[in-house]
Amino acid sequence: MDQIAYVNGSFVPMSEAKVSILDRGFLFADGIYEVAAVLEGKLIDNASHLARLERSVGEIALALPETIDRIQEIQKELIARNNLVNGMVYLEVTRGADSGRDFAFPKGVKPTLVMFTSVKDIINAPSAKTGIGVITVPDIRWARRDIKSVALLAQVLAKQAAAEAGAGEAWMIEDGKITEGGSSSAFILTQDDVLVTRQNSSTILPGCTRRAVVALAEERQLRVEERPFTVEEALKAKEAFITSATVFVQGVVTIDGKAVANGKPGPMTDRLREIYVDFARATAQ
Repeated sequence: MDQIAYVNGSFVPMSEAKVSILDRGFLFADGIYEVAAVLEGKLIDNASHLARLERSVGEIALALPETIDRIQEIQKELIARNNLVNGMVYLEVTRGADSGRDFAFPKGVKPTLVMFTSVKDIINAPSAKTGIGVITVPDIRWARRDIKSVALLAQVLAKQAAAEAGAGEAWMIEDGKITEGGSSSAFILTQDDVLVTRQNSSTILPGCTRRAVVALAEERQLRVEERPFTVEEALKAKEAFITSATVFVQGVVTIDGKAVANGKPGPMTDRLREIYVDFARATAQ
């Protein structure tokens, strides 16, 4: 059965979901997106994602065409219409379609809002048990990575390099330090049992899962340092892992082909994954 998507006020079969070729998301990557996980038919940490959506559109002076409450209603209706049990809801808002291709913001144009769902069993993903390898690549992105822009070409190239190397993710490097993954936040656990992840700034996307994991760790009296770290520090760490809405918490077992510790997901990574899954189930909407 054809899945149902949402396009500018209408629920339509995915095969019929279309936007104009003059849409500024297509022409200029003039848009913002969000991805929220779905577990057992419910949205995970969605308030955090919608708050980030509001912040991102505000940073580029893009008005949402619907209220946040209405957007969440649409997300839930899509989940219901597609009988989605485990997976994700993708949301994108662009500045809309004008009559031409002018760089400056058009006047009197309604923003485009599209959403669709996809199936993914995040809980039982095999890589959650085995861990993943990462490769390192130069961070060639623009200077406002805190905005969740649909301009993802640098991340596409990084993820493609990882795929070609047989790795599960690419960690991007700037000034000798890891910024983040192509679609994830990066963490290490030092030999002194300190969780380290880069602090939020314009150099990284403020990850919603990252935020939740840091808060859950601190609630359990774990030491957390928000600062940059190097590849060398990561290779000397007890554990390394990534976080994102589509993997939750996932161990990193190799970096550029070199093993992290014993080359298996560590006990802290596994425990934080369990804690996050419990949090996700308890707070799902």
